[in-house]
Amino acid sequence: MSSDLDLVYGALADPTRRTIIERLHQSDATVAELRTMFDISAPAVSKHLRVLESAGLMERSPAGRYRRCRLRHGRLVEARRWLEEQTAFWESTLDSLADHLGEPGRTEPGE
Repeated sequence: MSSDLDLVYGALADPTRRTIIERLHQSDATVAELRTMFDISAPAVSKHLRVLESAGLMERSPAGRYRRCRLRHGRLVEARRWLEEQTAFWESTLDSLADHLGEPGRTEPGE
């Protein structure tokens, strides 16, 4: 799962790819529709789409003369789950540290 997370978070590190994901979250789109959103070359958009596909965040399928792009939610759910697990761990760890240090304004049990 670690390499999958690396691919997902690596893909999401780029603002252009995050914009594509946000657009596909609304509805499927053709490659041509996605290209019109950016002031970059068609090959550059295609490269971004390949990165998203490699990370398992989207898929392309033929739709007549066009290629339709569709968001794949599974990897986003896995990435969110991992982030939630990390958040819970660190919140618990920091709460324990605050308890140990006697965080100001907190009363000890029995006071």
